[in-house]
Amino acid sequence: MRSRTPLPQRQQAHWGAFLEAAALFLALCVLGRSAALTLAAVVAAPFPAVQTALWWGQRNLQSETSDPEPEPAAEEQAPPASSAVPEAVQALTGGIEDYLVALQPEDARPADAGAVIEKQYPQGSGEKYIACGAGSIKNNTRQTAADLAAEIENPLPFAIEKDSPDPQVLVMHTHATEDYRLSAGLWFTPGDGARSTDRSINMCAVGRVVADTLNAAGIHTLHDETLNDYPSYTGSYANSRTVVQQYLAQYPSIKVVLDVHRDAIETENGSRMAPVCTVDGRQAAQVMIICGCDNGTTVQLPDWRQNLRVAAAWERAMEGMYPGFTRPVLFSYRFYNQDLTTGSLLIEIGGHGNNLNEALYAGQLAAKGLAAALLGGA
Repeated sequence: MRSRTPLPQRQQAHWGAFLEAAALFLALCVLGRSAALTLAAVVAAPFPAVQTALWWGQRNLQSETSDPEPEPAAEEQAPPASSAVPEAVQALTGGIEDYLVALQPEDARPADAGAVIEKQYPQGSGEKYIACGAGSIKNNTRQTAADLAAEIENPLPFAIEKDSPDPQVLVMHTHATEDYRLSAGLWFTPGDGARSTDRSINMCAVGRVVADTLNAAGIHTLHDETLNDYPSYTGSYANSRTVVQQYLAQYPSIKVVLDVHRDAIETENGSRMAPVCTVDGRQAAQVMIICGCDNGTTVQLPDWRQNLRVAAAWERAMEGMYPGFTRPVLFSYRFYNQDLTTGSLLIEIGGHGNNLNEALYAGQLAAKGLAAALLGGA
């Protein structure tokens, strides 16, 4: 069989021009002026572009005659991922379904059920608030706004070693028995969303999601599930302090200690507030970081500035990635054992008005935000 000899360059040009004119004529006759204008924009392009335009015309002709479902947005060119979010965090997808639990249906609602009111708490503004990226910090101290605004622009006080064999983060719970609603509707039964020693539904369940997500991002994280508030609530912080000190002695590589709690907000008539937002079509509990400040007397936190930098970086990352997800950081004269490392923080994941699944999802989102803050552009 004799091979074909390639057309000379002049013949190729004539053939391409003929196809361009034919394609333009077809668009004018069948698709109208808008399609012809689109095609005209590629007339001067090389031959493959004309083939693309012809395929585009066939596709639109088919949609006009067969009326298929609209093309999904995924077929459009997506904007590039933010360079501020590390690749390890961008790659984290899905997985929350593996943690979610079955909630009580509406027909299980008892006659004495209490009411739940959902609310998305906004960021703060005014003299008591310091802007922190898309988020904010509520300043309940005597430190000036200018001083704090300058401080949170400083870098993190440590560097996280990605994929390190040595632990970098400890997740623990001073009030581990705090739990959430197990009802799907906006109601709660007496005792639901109060306290439980069942680690599958209390703060340990949320901490597990946080730790797993950080580990998946390459940040070696330990999770302690000690019930520091059981059998006695009194002395919880003394108990958790001992636990954290034991970890730090065994693993001096730990740089961040996260005390994961939930809030409790009620109205005067006993209705529970549920801080909520929607992220990627799923409802999540809102979160709030609490960062302590040294007052020179009763609260001794010599490294509060370093902790504040970490809190600010975390707040910026979470609110930047998931607008509306965070409540303002609470910066106040609180101790909470935050003298133990320069990355010691407390985070409230929702409140007792949220259901457990909202809190579990929030734990995953908060951990992704933290991973982005700790890894920077890595």
